[in-house]
Amino acid sequence: MNTLTRKNSLSRLVIGATAGLALALAAPLAASAHVHVDPESASAGGTETLTFSFSHGCDGSPTTALAVDIPDGVGNATPVVQGGWTITRELGADGVPTRVVYTPDAPVEDGLKATVSMDVLFTEATAGTTLAFPVTQTCAAGETAWTQIAEDGEDPHDLDAPAPLVEVGAVADDADAGHDAGAGHDADAAGADQDADASSDAADAASVTSTDPVARWLAAGGLVAGLAALVIVLVRGRRKA
Repeated sequence: MNTLTRKNSLSRLVIGATAGLALALAAPLAASAHVHVDPESASAGGTETLTFSFSHGCDGSPTTALAVDIPDGVGNATPVVQGGWTITRELGADGVPTRVVYTPDAPVEDGLKATVSMDVLFTEATAGTTLAFPVTQTCAAGETAWTQIAEDGEDPHDLDAPAPLVEVGAVADDADAGHDAGAGHDADAAGADQDADASSDAADAASVTSTDPVARWLAAGGLVAGLAALVIVLVRGRRKA
């Protein structure tokens, strides 16, 4: 292989390695450049505190507002007051917020993590569904609408601006009802256990009482044997002396 061929091979190797490194770095950066929600699951019929977080602006521009749209199926949404943010709400005809807007007292610089929260009541009708909470991020220059939802068979990670999603599980009251239904049985079982324990304690006490004389005789015999052994040792020691 001549010198020119070696240089070309080396150049291709360097370019390939650089491209691979760029892709490896770009993937996690792209994944982190989202508006996340935590937790990503909840129970129908119950209230869950959802926290929305972000650590980026709009192409580097600082964030000036974060608006969260409340989907159908939510019985109520109560924003959590926290320092450094002003909160406004748009209410529906039933008084349930349809949009909550969080405005920071000072623009949030790109690269800084910020969070906002709300208590969300999921109705029983949402059991077994996935609810999207579209978020519009407004910045000093431009905005990003995190509203995309993956179609059937589409990978959500392939979306440029996915909406935060919450999977709603079974009705929370079902577990409580089952617990309440079994409460009487548990109480009866507990009472039976207590009676059994009392009977066992009484039997143990009777056993101790009946065997107590035997235990005393055995203890006395052990004491006598010990004293006899001590006497033998002392006698043998004197004889040797």
